[in-house]
Amino acid sequence: MKNTDEGPWLMVNFGNLAWLHLHLGTDEKSQDYLSKVDALMRKYPAPPEEELHPEVCAEKAWTLMKFDKEKKLQAAELFKKAIQKQLDTLEWRSSSAILSAQNLEDNIKKLYAERLEMLRSARERDPDNLYIAALYLEARAAKVEHIQTEARMLAEKVLERPASSYSGISPLLRLYRNYISKDEAVKLAEEALRRHPDSRYLKRSAAICHVKKILSKDYKPENNPAPEINRAIGLWEKMMDAYQEPSLKNQITLADLYAKVDKEKADQIYKELLGREDLDPAGKQRLYNHYAKHLYFNGKDSRRSTEFHMKAAEIPEESNYRQKSITELKKTSGRNKDPEMCRRIKELLTRLGYLPETQNQ
Repeated sequence: MKNTDEGPWLMVNFGNLAWLHLHLGTDEKSQDYLSKVDALMRKYPAPPEEELHPEVCAEKAWTLMKFDKEKKLQAAELFKKAIQKQLDTLEWRSSSAILSAQNLEDNIKKLYAERLEMLRSARERDPDNLYIAALYLEARAAKVEHIQTEARMLAEKVLERPASSYSGISPLLRLYRNYISKDEAVKLAEEALRRHPDSRYLKRSAAICHVKKILSKDYKPENNPAPEINRAIGLWEKMMDAYQEPSLKNQITLADLYAKVDKEKADQIYKELLGREDLDPAGKQRLYNHYAKHLYFNGKDSRRSTEFHMKAAEIPEESNYRQKSITELKKTSGRNKDPEMCRRIKELLTRLGYLPETQNQ
C-alpha cells in the first residue's frame, strides 16, 4: 500500500510482534522487535507536540478495530487524529467511516441523514471498498429504499474477494437477512463458504444466517425441516469449536436449535447449563428466561415455565431478560387458571414493585 518496505507505521507491527513473542516465551525475538521499534522511533520522530506519528495512530487504530471490539471508540479517535494530520489518506478516511457506521449497527435505523451522507461520500471516494458499499446499501435500506438489485450485484463482487472480516460479507449478509430475505442470506452465506471451505469466519457467518432464519418467529418450513436444522446445528457446533466459544449465549442457541429436532438433547444441554455455578446474575436471568420459553413452547409445561420466569424476576439485577420474564408473569397472572400460582405471581410482582398493593388482594 505504501510502495515501500519501511516507514513509521511499522512501529505498531513490530510492537505487536514483540508482544506476541513475549507471550510465546521467545524473549530474544521479542527484544529484537523492540530494538526495531526504538530504531524507527529515532528515525521517524512524532510531529512536534504530538505523542504519536499519524501513521502510527492509524496502524494502532486498525489493530484495535480488528482485534478488540471493546475499543472501537478509541480506534475512531486515533483515526481522527491521523486524518487531521494527513487529510488525503484514503484508507484512513474509509476505515473511519466504517467505524462510525459500526457504532450504530445495533440499531441501523438510527443512521440519520448525516451518517448516510458520510457513507455516501466514503463510497464515492473509495468505490472499491466493498465493506463501505454494503454499509451504504444497508443504510439506504433502513430508509426504505429499494436496494435489492444493487445488493445482488454487490454480492457477486464480494464473493470474488478473499474471505475476511472486512471483505464486506458481514454487513451484506445482515442486509439480506433484515431487508431482502433470510432464505437468500443463507444461500449467499453457503456459496461464500463453498468457495472458501476452510474459512473460520465464513463458517461463523453461515451459522449465524441459518440460526437467524430457523429461530425467527416467521420460520414456517414447507417441507421436512430436519436437514436444514441439522445443517444449522452442525455449523453452529463447528463455529463454537473453531472459535473456542462455548459461551452461555452460544450454548443456549445450540439447545434451541436441537429443540426443533431432538428435544431430549435440548433438555440435556439446558440441564447442564442449569448446573453451572459460574454464572453471574445477568447470566442466570438469561438462562432462566430462555429455559422458561423452552419449557412452555417445547415441553408444554406452563407451570414450570412460570416458575423459571419467577426465578429470573427474583434476581435483583436489571436486565432485558428480567423485564421479559416480568412481562410474561404479568400476562400469566391474568390468564392462569391455577389460583395458587396466580397468588404467588401477584405476591412476587407486588414485592418487586410491579403491582400496587391493592391489586394483590
